[in-house]
Amino acid sequence: MCMRVLQLFGLAFLASVLRAEHENMNYLMTSPQSPVVEIGTNFTATCVITNTTEVTADDLYWNLSRTTLPHELYTKINTSALNVTVPILGETAEWLFCTSKKDSPYVTLNKSRFLHGILLRKASHPERPENLSCIALQDGDRISQTFRCKWEVAGRQNADIPTTYTLMVRMQIKEEIFNASTTENNAEVSMTFPNHMALEVWVQAHNLLGTVESEHLKVENANFFVKTNPPLNVQLIPEEIFPTSLLIQWNPPIASVYVKLKYQIRFCPHGSQNWSYVPLSDTDQHTHSFRLQNLQPYTVYVIQVSCKHIEKDHGYWSDWSRNATMRTPESLPEKPSLWRTTADGVNGQEVLVICKDSILTNGRLISFGMRIQDSHNGNWENETIPVNGSSSDPRPDQREVTLLKRISLAEKQVVKVCLVARNSLGPSPETCLAFSAKPLGRGLVEDLGVWPQQGQLFVKWKLILDRSLTEYVIEWVSGEQINWQRVNKFTSLTAIKGPLEPFVCYRVSVYPLYYTRIGKPASTEAFLEQGAPLQGPSINQSSTGYDHAELVWDAIPMHQRRGFITNYTIFYKSDKHIHVITVPPNSTSYTLKSLLGDTKYDVWIRASTIRGSKNSSSHSFTTLKYAPGKVEGIVVGVSLGFLFLVLMAILLCIYKKDVIEQNFWPQVPNPGKSTIGNWSPDNPLRAETPREDCLSGMNVRVEGVRDVKQGLEDDKTSLSLKKDKYLSEEHSSGIGGSSCMSSPRQSVSSSDEDPEMPDNTANTVQYSVVVGPSDYKGQTPVFSRSESTQPLLDSEENPDMLGSGGSRHFQRYPRQSSLSETNQETHFKQLEMEQQDFCSIKEDTEWTLASDTQSANAEPGSASSYMPQRGGYRPQ
Repeated sequence: MCMRVLQLFGLAFLASVLRAEHENMNYLMTSPQSPVVEIGTNFTATCVITNTTEVTADDLYWNLSRTTLPHELYTKINTSALNVTVPILGETAEWLFCTSKKDSPYVTLNKSRFLHGILLRKASHPERPENLSCIALQDGDRISQTFRCKWEVAGRQNADIPTTYTLMVRMQIKEEIFNASTTENNAEVSMTFPNHMALEVWVQAHNLLGTVESEHLKVENANFFVKTNPPLNVQLIPEEIFPTSLLIQWNPPIASVYVKLKYQIRFCPHGSQNWSYVPLSDTDQHTHSFRLQNLQPYTVYVIQVSCKHIEKDHGYWSDWSRNATMRTPESLPEKPSLWRTTADGVNGQEVLVICKDSILTNGRLISFGMRIQDSHNGNWENETIPVNGSSSDPRPDQREVTLLKRISLAEKQVVKVCLVARNSLGPSPETCLAFSAKPLGRGLVEDLGVWPQQGQLFVKWKLILDRSLTEYVIEWVSGEQINWQRVNKFTSLTAIKGPLEPFVCYRVSVYPLYYTRIGKPASTEAFLEQGAPLQGPSINQSSTGYDHAELVWDAIPMHQRRGFITNYTIFYKSDKHIHVITVPPNSTSYTLKSLLGDTKYDVWIRASTIRGSKNSSSHSFTTLKYAPGKVEGIVVGVSLGFLFLVLMAILLCIYKKDVIEQNFWPQVPNPGKSTIGNWSPDNPLRAETPREDCLSGMNVRVEGVRDVKQGLEDDKTSLSLKKDKYLSEEHSSGIGGSSCMSSPRQSVSSSDEDPEMPDNTANTVQYSVVVGPSDYKGQTPVFSRSESTQPLLDSEENPDMLGSGGSRHFQRYPRQSSLSETNQETHFKQLEMEQQDFCSIKEDTEWTLASDTQSANAEPGSASSYMPQRGGYRPQ
């Protein structure tokens, strides 16, 4: 019963599972599934409709990485199958989906059942490994059992689908194959190394897209892959009888029964990195010693030895042995290198005789023997200069240069110096050199050129065709360091052999030598290597003007230039505008023009070489507010304008003098020119015709005047002064003014004097005033006189001067003789009418003159005082 229940339960569960699977069944199926596709090829996929008629092949479409593929890539197989062909690009895996585009309720509700995809895994077909190489190292006294190989991987590598490499090693005699697999580019196998046996080696590359093999490496002798240890116990043995050679001995690193070896030797002086190699043809035999020749005596050498399998072009060279050092034996010194240089600040009148310590001394120098000959007396002076390592050296940083002697050439034409070097074995050959204040003026060195190439400085010049030429001396100087070398007379191109530093300027000179005399050199400057300057120019001053500024800067020190200056670039700016000017490299000053006045400028200078540039520090200056002379010009212009105005004013005043005088300075009668002092009733003055501009329409009336006789010879008829006597001056007393132009006028007393009154006319000045006629506004003419004790003026004491000095102020009336009183009044009225054309009376003027009744009784010297007022004068 229980069994029956279990069976029924199992059938029910199976039915439910099958129903669930049917309900979850996908209506679309794609093929192939999870393929590995090759990059750069085309891939074709198929989508099939199953278990539904809801959609057809026309309702399907393909998506690749969420991108709908165009219909041109589709191929319809039938109503239920659709193909697509896509190119495989890139290395990243992608999904290719097939789905339906039909928009029906059923498809929408079961959208996941109408979608199916393929994962495209991409890879490249494996390519053939290249440059296979293998090696077997020495282990102890035999070859190691580890056989290592490496190769170069070709083609693309994909981490998702890796390529496996298998190293294959086969011994041809035993037909035994050893292998090792890896995904790297190297592998190793373990085996007993088959010395002197044939060996074949290759590599297989395999991935899901295929398999490929490298080139097979076949050798007849497995020692082809051997690399031994370096030779052991390398020894150097010097021999006194052979000062230029060393005997080298060593032990082989492995027995010849396993590997038969050949050797390689290299050597160099101690401290040098320029190795010299012994030709392989001299050491290709199985030997344990070698004699190294053509070395320099008394020189320490470093020697190394290497070895490899003796077969030609087979095997690997071992590492170099440890350094073996030894000094060669001492020998006689060779000819010393004698040269000279000029003492600083002596203008070539003193030379320093120097000698360079070189590797050709062949031993430790003990002393120098020097002979000096003066051209004046021809005598030789011998001198021995000891060498103890502490001799004075003008350039201590150059240990190979020794100062021998200072020689003055001030009073000598030519000085000849001969030098030998001595060591423990004896003296060297003698070398001689002649010095003079001026170089020998024979053939000159031409077309000198110096340039760097491959870490060296090469020097080239044009050969001098002269039979007396013996050699050339190439000298290079940097600061206080000097060095030189000699070449034969047939050399026109050579490299400087000596220590040179980059970024240092060297002055290279080529001297021709004529036996012992030094010719005139050719010189130039050069750098082994150039760089950017370490600092910019230093601007030390600037002279500014209104629209210009002169900049002056110091050249960069030679040790900080690090190259040839190609140009200087001047930058200057005001506000935000930057101006740029380029000047030649030999310039140390420049004038900036077209600047703005009263403006601040910032300026800096850039120095450039072919390798870079460096800016100076910024320098500021401000232009002047006014140009030089501008203020002076303004002042001078204003002054000249003011002077011109003053001159014009003066000329105008001169030209309009009368008008100005009439307006500002009315003419006042001058008492100093009065002639009243010479008048008396008994001796009246001769009547003078008044000036036409001195009468202002006034009638002169004289009352009670006694007859006066004229004292002149030509005036015979006395003029009765009872009436109508007139004066020659309009203003009688010099006090007050007139209504016309001011002019002095003479006056005559109108009353008889007391006969008993003393006559004091000689000491007094008589003043009189005459007023208008009786019909002028009802006034009665009044004659008033006063006498004063005031001293007479010069013109009054000397009436003769009036004709000349006073003629400017008045004119005499024409002389009248025996005129009746009526005729005189008529004549004067006629004169008044004539004067109206010259003088206009702007307002009626009343002249009132009251006679001072006390004047007759006044004390002598007293005078009437008058105050001017409108209408006349009134006494005060």
